[in-house]
Amino acid sequence: MILKHREFPLTIEKLEALLLRLPLKHPKIPIIIEDLKKRMAGYRGEEAIDYYLSFLEEKDYYIFHDIRLKGKNHYFQIDTLILTRKMAIIIEVKNISGTIYFDPIFKQLIQTKDQTEKAYQYPLIQLERQESQLKEWLVNNNLKEMKITSIVVISNPSTVIRSSPDDQIIHHKVIRKENLPTKIIQLEKSINSPDLEEKELKKISRKLLKKHTNADFSILARFKINESEILNGVICSSCNYLPLIRVKANWHCPKCNRKDKQAHIQAIKEYKLLVKPTISNAELRYFLNITSPAIANRLLKAMNLRYTGSNKDRVYQLD
Repeated sequence: MILKHREFPLTIEKLEALLLRLPLKHPKIPIIIEDLKKRMAGYRGEEAIDYYLSFLEEKDYYIFHDIRLKGKNHYFQIDTLILTRKMAIIIEVKNISGTIYFDPIFKQLIQTKDQTEKAYQYPLIQLERQESQLKEWLVNNNLKEMKITSIVVISNPSTVIRSSPDDQIIHHKVIRKENLPTKIIQLEKSINSPDLEEKELKKISRKLLKKHTNADFSILARFKINESEILNGVICSSCNYLPLIRVKANWHCPKCNRKDKQAHIQAIKEYKLLVKPTISNAELRYFLNITSPAIANRLLKAMNLRYTGSNKDRVYQLD
């Protein structure tokens, strides 16, 4: 059964909002687009294994997608974690096209595509670290130790996988997505140790869900972009024109003539993604390009937001 579902990545939402709010000729746009493409490919790759996981007997497998835990010194994130009564299986999904070669000497993953080579982090090193971190996390949280193993799943069906013929670790650790259910069953059958009691498995599961922490960060700080570089105003949902004009309780687009009473809500969501999770009346007016404190107050009240402070000092929580 799936105990933690896969969520659309917050990082991708922030990158998309950032691209909408930067001037067309901003010098950081190419690297932001490249980062967005990479993350979207990763997310689609992770989604691609869900169908194959559905072939597992639901009651025998506890599945956690995108679990992020605090280790002794660092957070660590696992694409997919599967708990059974025999073991924990860490799954790292790779959605890389072209031909990939696992280089065991220099510990790198090499992609060849369009006659160009590109090196990536060696997945097996990452998995060794995650196994160690998860083992340590179980001990630190006074939980029952269990056998932990890991596999790399190549989700792109067109990818050509190559490795050294002598590298048996790669042959054991790297699989295609369609082989995932069979591989998990094989891993379980290879374990001779006694099964974990059901109550211990449930205890570990509850703790995983309780200790999971969503990653949040400033996307502006990541790309070293100042808040002043962000374009203010409400964006037209039909033609992306910026800024819309406030006319008689409507947002009017001068380009396509669309009228929308609620267009400011998306703008406020983008403010939260790019700037911060709270907003004042003055900050709202500045970001939406309106001058009236009364109009800003009506817009904020209509959204039923939690707030602290009173009158001029009021700050709204963008939940």
